Parts: sequence; structure tokens; C-alpha cells
Amino acid sequence: MSAQDNSIRPVLAATLGIALFAAMDAVMKGGALAIGAYSAFLLRCLMGSLLLAPIWWWRTRVFPRGRVLRIHLVRGTVIAFMGWSFFASLVYLPLAEAIAISFVAPLIALYLARLLLGEVIRPRAVAGTILGLVGVIVIVAGRIGRERLDGDAAFGIALVLVSAVLFAWNLILQRQQALVSSPLEASTFQNGMVTLVLGVGAPFLLVLPDRETVMLLGLAAVLAILAAMLFIWAYARSETQRLVPIEYTGFLWASLFGWLFFAEPIRPLTVAGAVLIVIGCWIATRRRTEQTAL
Repeated sequence: MSAQDNSIRPVLAATLGIALFAAMDAVMKGGALAIGAYSAFLLRCLMGSLLLAPIWWWRTRVFPRGRVLRIHLVRGTVIAFMGWSFFASLVYLPLAEAIAISFVAPLIALYLARLLLGEVIRPRAVAGTILGLVGVIVIVAGRIGRERLDGDAAFGIALVLVSAVLFAWNLILQRQQALVSSPLEASTFQNGMVTLVLGVGAPFLLVLPDRETVMLLGLAAVLAILAAMLFIWAYARSETQRLVPIEYTGFLWASLFGWLFFAEPIRPLTVAGAVLIVIGCWIATRRRTEQTAL
């Protein structure tokens, strides 16, 4: 377990990680539009495994066991379906809109912590959840206000919400993994587990890419590896409550990359909804300052 680092370094590492993840999301949207979310995500993780596994084995030559291995296996499986559902949503939704809706994940994490860890849900958490749901409604209402909410858009929103539930579980697992594993090992098993889990459906679902898409997915693999290692490094050195709010800078990066690469406009109601969700998460997750008498 790494010692707590109270400097700004974990914050900067997490911020850079979010920027790289947003760039990877934009690249993966291009890949998902070309060959589908399943094939794009599977091939990206396969490339990541081929890049990381030899390096990890050369450096460690120790295979994890027991609790460490279980965390790797569970988190990798969760990420397989989390990533698949999120990248599938990008086929139907603008990047910034999908990211904004996914911000409900920290709120969902509170209820998962109650279910999995027995933590007590405070009244402010309920208030924050309500505000976050209002934010999602504002984003959806904004879409309805400018165009009909057809089946594709509704399906995309449902996929984001499924991904958000899994991402909330991932937030709990991420901290556990960061405390028992190196960034290199965690990234290696993350890519490997996703490849194994999704690979089961490859004979039926895999679409082979052309050369341009292969290069695109290779770039996505490198961005994902760098981002994941930065996050594991940061979470091993700082508390989750200090780093989770940085997730919200992802909306700014998603808006930028969506506009640059896909000419996606930034809708005022999407921004307003994202702000409400962020405020709701802040209310729900902040710690009360306790006054102690001397």
C-alpha cells in the first residue's frame, strides 16, 4: 500500500488521466461507428494486452494470487460490460451528452456502497441523488426540445445509464485494486480480462477492421493504457473523495473533442444538466466538517 501523498501530484495525474480518457472516447467513437462498439472495444483491449503483458511479465515474473487476483478478475469483468455499453451509446449520442449523463455514477456508487459495504446513506446523499436525476431529466428534455426522442436516442441514453451503474461499481473496485497492485499489473489484467470476457462472443459478433480503423484502435489502446496507469497511480496515493470530483472535467474535454472531431455542438441544456448533476454529486459525497469541543 502506497503512502498518502498530500501534494498536488495525484490530482494532476488524475486530471491528465481524464483528458486522455476523453481523447480515447473520441477515438473509440470513430472506431465504434466504423465496426461497432463490441468489435472496437474487444480489439482495443486485445492490442492493449499484447502491448502490456510482455512488459509486465518481464518486470515482475510473479502471478497475482488470492484476493489480488480476485479483484483483477472482478474489475476486468465489470469493465468489459461497462465499456461495451458506453461505447455503444456513443453511436447514438453526442460525446458530451453521453459523458454528462454518465456523471450520475458517483451517486449510484453511494447506493452500491450501502449494498456491498453496509455504509449508511445520509439525507444529503438522497438530496444529491434527486438533484442529479433532475440534471439527467434536463439533458433528456433538451434533446426532446430540439428533436424527437426516437428509439435510437432512447436506447443510447439507456446504454449510458447501464454503463454508469457498472462504472459506479468500478469506482469501488478501483480503489481496492490501487492499494494492492501496481499500475502496470492493473492495466495488464484489465485489458486481458476484457479480452477474455468479450472474446467469448467473437465468433458471432466480431467485425474485422480495415487498416485505418486498426491504426485508430491502436491509438485508443495507447491512450487507454496511459490513462489507466495514471489513475491507478493517483488512487494509490490519494483518497477517492479527493479524486472523484476531477471526473467532472471530463465533460469539458468531451465537449472539446466532440466539437473538434465530430462537429457536435454544445447544447445549453446539456451544460445545465451537467452542472446540476455535478452539484448533486458534490452535495451527496462531501464530508460534513465536524466541530470538536476542546
